[in-house]
Amino acid sequence: MKPCDNNLKKTLHLTDEMIELANIGDAEREDTGCGILYGIMRDAAYKIQKLAETEREKHIKKGWWHQNRKP
Repeated sequence: MKPCDNNLKKTLHLTDEMIELANIGDAEREDTGCGILYGIMRDAAYKIQKLAETEREKHIKKGWWHQNRKP
């Protein structure tokens, strides 16, 4: 796998972790400040995830990305 593809794979993994943490943090928060923090984290994760998925699709079309490996 090319280094750029590996970086996209890591980015997608990180965004999954960010979304999971934001959901847990939001469910367990005790004040509105944390709600704002986790809402911003979730929004940022989804934006980054969409950009990374778009780049992954471009790499697939170029034949760089090996689809048999987990994204």
